[in-house]
Amino acid sequence: VEGCAEYCPDAMIAIISNPVNSTVPIAAEVLKKAGVYNPKKLVGVTTLDVCRANTFVANSLGKDPKDVNVTVIGGHAGITILPLFSRVEGATFTDEELEAITVRTQFGGDEVVAAKAGAGSATLSMAYAGYVFTENALKAMRGEDIVQCAYVESDLTDAEFFASPVKFGKDGVEEILPLGELSDYEQSWFDKMLPDLKKQIQKGVD
Repeated sequence: VEGCAEYCPDAMIAIISNPVNSTVPIAAEVLKKAGVYNPKKLVGVTTLDVCRANTFVANSLGKDPKDVNVTVIGGHAGITILPLFSRVEGATFTDEELEAITVRTQFGGDEVVAAKAGAGSATLSMAYAGYVFTENALKAMRGEDIVQCAYVESDLTDAEFFASPVKFGKDGVEEILPLGELSDYEQSWFDKMLPDLKKQIQKGVD
């Protein structure tokens, strides 16, 4: 990030190194120190959470994951990841199914580590998610209308950074879209998640 600040201060920086909830605020502080921070050009990549949520929903509905687009808000670690399954058209889940699919989306990374017996993590899916995010960001720079979830400086909540649907344009973040209404289930996760997210952000700032 220090190199970017010095040699390409106008570049869009997409942070995918974990813990994203803290590394994005760290990057922001580095850029501020160099006097080149632009919140429209610094984003955390949370696309892997969307990929996982899409896959789990598609599997349960017998669809192709490419035909599903789950909004995932919050952060990019554990309970700070909040998939909004109530917005998926045609999807109905029992309380038990909803809990299982939500927790699986939040802790999918742990599942991969366990499957590899601790010998690796979700490297391929992370690479794919990075590709999807970057491809979309480049399309937006070429003038296409692109909305994708990303972890950005935001005033949607009282957390300084927050992942939500974002409209991208030629200069990076163009507009942070409104959150809209959450279901009661989602609101309960939101209330649990926010203090955790704020702590992780503060850790990065400090």
